[in-house]
Amino acid sequence: MAKDKQPKVVVITGAGAGIGRATARCFGADGDKIALLARGEEELEGAAAEIEAAGGTALIVPTDISDPDAVEEAADEVERKLGPIDVWVSNAMTTIFGFFDDIEPDEFRRATDVTYHGAVWSVRSALRRMKSRDRGTIVLVGSAMAYQGIPLQSPYCGAKHAIKGFFDSVRCELRNEGSKVHLTMVQLPGHNTPQFNHGRSKMPHHPQPVAPVYQPEVAARAIHFAAGHRRRQIYVGVPTYYTVLGSKFAPWPAELYLAKTAVSGQQTEGPPDAQNREGNLMDPPPGDPGAHGPFDEKAHDRSVAWFATRHRWALGGAALAGALGAGLAGRLRR
Repeated sequence: MAKDKQPKVVVITGAGAGIGRATARCFGADGDKIALLARGEEELEGAAAEIEAAGGTALIVPTDISDPDAVEEAADEVERKLGPIDVWVSNAMTTIFGFFDDIEPDEFRRATDVTYHGAVWSVRSALRRMKSRDRGTIVLVGSAMAYQGIPLQSPYCGAKHAIKGFFDSVRCELRNEGSKVHLTMVQLPGHNTPQFNHGRSKMPHHPQPVAPVYQPEVAARAIHFAAGHRRRQIYVGVPTYYTVLGSKFAPWPAELYLAKTAVSGQQTEGPPDAQNREGNLMDPPPGDPGAHGPFDEKAHDRSVAWFATRHRWALGGAALAGALGAGLAGRLRR
């Protein structure tokens, strides 16, 4: 961190594992003060140790993100102990892997409360503080499945679709008010996170992300970038681009393709772990799962599409210069 740079106060929900954990490390490397919100205290302690090792300051705030009062109390604690919140990253999620007919109402409701309502309560608490100061950034962690639902993940897909509609609405309201608070959304492909070990499963085989798979650090770098740049949305990974485009321009072929490939494509050949039967839907599992899931050998640690997104102006300028150069060379030859 540059000596003249003031550390930011950053709140990350779902910070104990997976993408939230990797994102916390990114901000920790900046020397920021990071509030870690999740239910599992062991995983929060592991995340805090990594942030401190990276050079940041960590505050553990055990929170059930589906409870609006708990989120509000957590925000109060963060500002009391760390100072005014500069960045809020809404990342917490949970889900059930299985066909819709096999999912009970209380399971569907719980997944929706954590994944969708957790994002809503996060934005609510963040805006209550940021709007009065007329500054701050809220990053909603989305998914390509906010545009195209897939089989076996109806609770998660429904929640991400809902977050996208909520995001559009609140951005319009902020514009109407002339607010300088920035709301952005990062749309992600499948990542190698512990979600596939601690997500409740009703499938005969162990859950896995739809290929191609990326390491959580790829998502973390995009979220970190989004917090410092006023982009409306950021797409990460080629799969996100073709999912978004397919849902807009070829919804029937996309649906048929997913119907044929995505059920088997989301299951390994082996049986699920016993832990998957209950998962973390109602209660956090014991232990510290870290950021990575069980698919390191399949996961990419770089994304060409993300590089192009980040450097779009430079690449566009280079392409324009190349086109002008080719045109000039053609004229000279003639």
